[in-house]
Amino acid sequence: MSVISNSNGQSASHRNALTAEEKRVIIDKGTERPFTGKFTDYKEKGTYTCKYCDAPLYLSDSKFDSHCGWPSFDDEIPGAIKRIPDPDGSRTEIVCANCGAHLGHVFTGEGFTSKNTRHCVNSISLNFKPGQTMGKEVKTETAIFAGGCFWGVQHYFDKAPGVLKSEVGYTGGTKANPTYREVCSHTTGHVEAIKVTYDPTKTSYESMAKLFFEIHDPTQTNGQGPDLGPQYLSEVFYADENQKAIAEKLISILTAKGLKVATKVKPAVTFWPAEEYHQEYYQKTGGAPYCHVYTKRF
Repeated sequence: MSVISNSNGQSASHRNALTAEEKRVIIDKGTERPFTGKFTDYKEKGTYTCKYCDAPLYLSDSKFDSHCGWPSFDDEIPGAIKRIPDPDGSRTEIVCANCGAHLGHVFTGEGFTSKNTRHCVNSISLNFKPGQTMGKEVKTETAIFAGGCFWGVQHYFDKAPGVLKSEVGYTGGTKANPTYREVCSHTTGHVEAIKVTYDPTKTSYESMAKLFFEIHDPTQTNGQGPDLGPQYLSEVFYADENQKAIAEKLISILTAKGLKVATKVKPAVTFWPAEEYHQEYYQKTGGAPYCHVYTKRF
């Protein structure tokens, strides 16, 4: 069993083994390369814990985007973090108060948030417990939509208030574990879709559905924009009767405005996540949607 001295000079035992790269950062006080960590742009609700001892460190509510290349937090769980003068004489190191594992550095006076504090933390020093904050479950809801190329749909949903995370994939067909190539072959019955997880205290299914109808052309019958084919059709996959009623109500509103809505409303079936290179595609490539444009309709 591994042992590391904490910041009080006391030894503490740990259950978690570390890889060579984790040891380089957590024990030898290294730094992971910017914009490479798992949690840099992570949005899910929950609690960030110490990779080495599992002690709770940060709540997702304190996480913000500083565009620095590492996860940033403007507050810690009380008593979870210790500050130590860095050997470089100018920075302040932060470590896990329970085991002394290196986390990163803390900076003040930058004005990113009202707390004026930025904990710059290595993703590799963290684990994450979704749906939990200080032992309390965070209730979330999901919505599944298909509106053409899922790259562009995800681009807009990721920017929407209340959205915690999104995942692109395939649904509506019969083939289990379909690949992108198989879906494009038109033999699976699947469409390109997105599953959105959102905080119902900050947004609603109706807001999600309205955004869906405003970021694609719901009147197009053979695809979306220049992307033609059955995998690009406009469809809403409802999880319950409430979602179904909301989708149908919005279609009625658009129809009353003169739109010939082609969107189909269907019960949700298995959602199969797409390959990793499709996830957050425009964020990874720096591109922008070519067939999705926001148009206010409500």
